[in-house]
Amino acid sequence: MVSAPPGSQIAPLPTNLPFRLVSKTIGQGAYASIRKAVPHNASKPIIAIKFINKEHAFRTGRLTAKQIQMEIVLHKHLGKHANIIHLLGNGEDALWTWIAMELAEGGDLFDKIEADEGVGEDIAHLYFSQLISAVAYMHSMGVAHRDIKPENVLLSAEGDLKLSDFGLAALFKKDGQLRLCNSVCGSPPYIAPEIVSGRRSKRADVLDVGYAANICDIWSCGVVLFVLLVGNTPWDEPTTRSAEFKEYVETGGHTMDELWQQLPSDIVSLLRGMLKVDPQERFTLDEVRTHPWFTRKNPYLTPSGMNANPIGLATQMLSQLRIDFSRPPTQSQRGFSQDTNGDDDDAMDIDTDPRRSSAITLLSSTQPETPSAETPFDWERPPRLSSHDGISASQPTTNNTAYRGQTISSTPCMSQLPASTQDMLSQDPSMTQFSQTPGVPLTFTQAARKFADVLPSYSMARFISPHPLSLLVPLLLAALHRLGIPAPALSQQQMEEAERSGKVSIRVKMADGRKQGLNGHVVIEKAVYDGVGYHEVRFVKASGDPLEWRRFFKNVVLCVGDVVLRPS
Repeated sequence: MVSAPPGSQIAPLPTNLPFRLVSKTIGQGAYASIRKAVPHNASKPIIAIKFINKEHAFRTGRLTAKQIQMEIVLHKHLGKHANIIHLLGNGEDALWTWIAMELAEGGDLFDKIEADEGVGEDIAHLYFSQLISAVAYMHSMGVAHRDIKPENVLLSAEGDLKLSDFGLAALFKKDGQLRLCNSVCGSPPYIAPEIVSGRRSKRADVLDVGYAANICDIWSCGVVLFVLLVGNTPWDEPTTRSAEFKEYVETGGHTMDELWQQLPSDIVSLLRGMLKVDPQERFTLDEVRTHPWFTRKNPYLTPSGMNANPIGLATQMLSQLRIDFSRPPTQSQRGFSQDTNGDDDDAMDIDTDPRRSSAITLLSSTQPETPSAETPFDWERPPRLSSHDGISASQPTTNNTAYRGQTISSTPCMSQLPASTQDMLSQDPSMTQFSQTPGVPLTFTQAARKFADVLPSYSMARFISPHPLSLLVPLLLAALHRLGIPAPALSQQQMEEAERSGKVSIRVKMADGRKQGLNGHVVIEKAVYDGVGYHEVRFVKASGDPLEWRRFFKNVVLCVGDVVLRPS
């Protein structure tokens, strides 16, 4: 763990760009990072620019210049569709390839879904319908996505689904002729079984007999629907190594798994059709779109397939994000030990590439995990509410507990703070997840004009604390150890530097509950509200599944709940 390094890049970004960069990193692949940009001498439109580091991509040996160009060509070939991120342009210099894209102003969809809870049928139906619309359009253009999973599902400012990331896309039909794909690729929880089980006698990442990539997309869409509904995947991977998948196969889809038991029979009927192990028996897109559950009425869905009630939808989704402090944390992640410099001691124990699995030998990947030493920490900070002056920093002194010689004063509820601070913090959407009474303040919805006004694009994985760094840092480190995620101790010199700068970053590198890579930072930064210093603790995901990151955040919060500022 070290103080967060200054904003930097592996190599200098291009200087002759036809736009002006206006943010730090807002998203990250492996050798790629995404920033916001606007036209020169203008404030809009705001677009997203994906910068791909050529040297790093080449050095890893997993991405060639031809593959980068294939992503651009196929994305450009798709043109414009309401549920697909639109490619606006591209360019390159000696070090970088850049791709200009429509900005998904609503952020990540699955960052806004409660882990292990999911969403109601209406919301799941809306987003599943839009996902199928995007995939059906792609398939009509002869393109299969091959990497449909939560990480690649974004939202517009109005809360409509936007499918992204075409790094693994493939042309499966050209001039009316179908072709099979042979590359082993995808994320194990979402990958179709025919890709995993295929014979590989020549190379571990190439199948002897190809698969129909468009039919594999249907399988992945089925898993995404399951995740929307229950907040978890049905299995870790579609092999007999997964007990859940093995039972699903042995029972012909009539599994007694408790997650499946939560689902209504008409949804189970659709899922069984989409998750047929034999691709020849799997539902076609036409069969999906004519299924009774798919054609059901939905108050959130317009006849044209768009979000009919952006503010109502955002309000409902925000009210479902809830952390129950009465429940203990669950140890669903397994970490890598690190030394005090953040280097991995046993990074080979499990594959950290979110597109690869240690259980599935050598899945090919066009976006391997970036080594931690080459990942610059320059993430954009969420906009914070404007501060005011004139409040007292006093705190209650009762109900104190001790931690390693330090006394933890009871963290005040918002109602114990001055009225001006309460008013300001009540406008922070992330505070609602800590309330034990479900609901969203009326002030959110009364002033809202679009989905993102209620449910913002930035991650809800954050909390505010009135306690000092000297207390928060050891508490967070202890929480990580309790969850099985080793983190290095902080030297006195490092602690002194962190307190001087008011900022510290703890790098976390782990495998999630499904043995997939989950990586990012826990960042503690000073925040001033009404002239009084607090600390904002943000959980910044660099790579991995958004729901698993949400689960990790919740577990840490449950471990350190006494220092989290909460609503009354």
